[in-house]
This record gives sequence, C-alpha cells and structure tokens, in this order.
Amino acid sequence: MKLEGRAVLPAHWSALPPEEHPGDSGTSFWRTLEMGQLRARVVDYSAGFRADHWCERGHVMIVLEGSLTLALADGRRFELVRGDGFMLPDDAGNPHAASSEGGARVFIVD
Repeated sequence: MKLEGRAVLPAHWSALPPEEHPGDSGTSFWRTLEMGQLRARVVDYSAGFRADHWCERGHVMIVLEGSLTLALADGRRFELVRGDGFMLPDDAGNPHAASSEGGARVFIVD
C-alpha cells in the first residue's frame, strides 16, 4: 500500500494483501507499506525458500519467527533466528541473498 504525504497510520499487517514473490525455490509473501522512498514490510518466507537474485538495496531487519540465512556475495553467511536483527548498507558493495530452510517471518525496512 502506498501512502501519500506525511500520513502516519497504524500498521495492521494482517489487513494488507500479501504479494507473492517466488524465489529460485519456495515463495515469499510481502505485506508492504510505502511512503516516499521508505518501505516497511512483513515478509513470510516458505520452508525451502531461496532468493532468485542478489539484492543491493540496504535493509534493516528483525526476524519475528523462524530462521533466515543471509548470504553475502563475498562468501560470508549469517544465520538469524527469532529476535536477531541485521543491517546492510544501500550500496553495490554488499550484494546479499536470503534463504530459509524451515520458513521465517521477518520485519524489513528499506
């Protein structure tokens, strides 16, 4: 949902329609609020999800449920579980891709 101006609304995530985003395997479902260049999402990753691309966009995220693996193009991997957070800068120097063996719910701001 795109918001105009400087509107401030409560985020009733369950009321937002999920958008399906298939990966190389599995699927993610995004519930998104956007205002200008700010985007906030609750993303549900299915079990067996693996991203189909390397992302260069910066993110601030926290895992709400399950577990998520973030792989950076330089070979580093980060295993995140419920309550873990992660920040990535918005640049081409940190391409990353997400995967989840058992599924996850993640809150992401970018």
